[in-house]
Amino acid sequence: MKKFLFLFLVMVSIPAISQNELPNIDMKTLDGEPFNSKELSTDDSVVVVSLWATWCVPCIKELDAISELYSEWQEETNVKLYAVSIDDSRGVKRVKPMVNGKGWEYTVILDTNNDFKRALGAATVPLTLLVKNNQIVYRHSGYSPGAEMELYEKIKEYTN
Repeated sequence: MKKFLFLFLVMVSIPAISQNELPNIDMKTLDGEPFNSKELSTDDSVVVVSLWATWCVPCIKELDAISELYSEWQEETNVKLYAVSIDDSRGVKRVKPMVNGKGWEYTVILDTNNDFKRALGAATVPLTLLVKNNQIVYRHSGYSPGAEMELYEKIKEYTN
């Protein structure tokens, strides 16, 4: 009975552990170059991963709000933001013009098949993750004004 209980506890805890690890998904950069999600966090630095779409108003508001503060954040914490677009193959043509028009200085990754979104178990966007050493250390869904400051506090917490 003890062996069964131990095995059961191990099996139940494995999914909980793996949910915090960044999935291994192949995507493309905005320029069409191959990009693997494991490249997002390759060292001890903290990165922000923001899942968004051109049709998602809260996503745009969040990325705009962060954009206003991004250079200061980088100066102070050396954080990098990856904006992962979940626009499908029909909508992906709107991504580059929007990014250029907004002047976002983020690295933009395209998840046109939504494989990354599915692997993260993301039901909605925007979904903002803080990642360190390929481990998801903070997760926030949705956006309301001021949420970028909460994100910044978390960034500082994990960079100190």
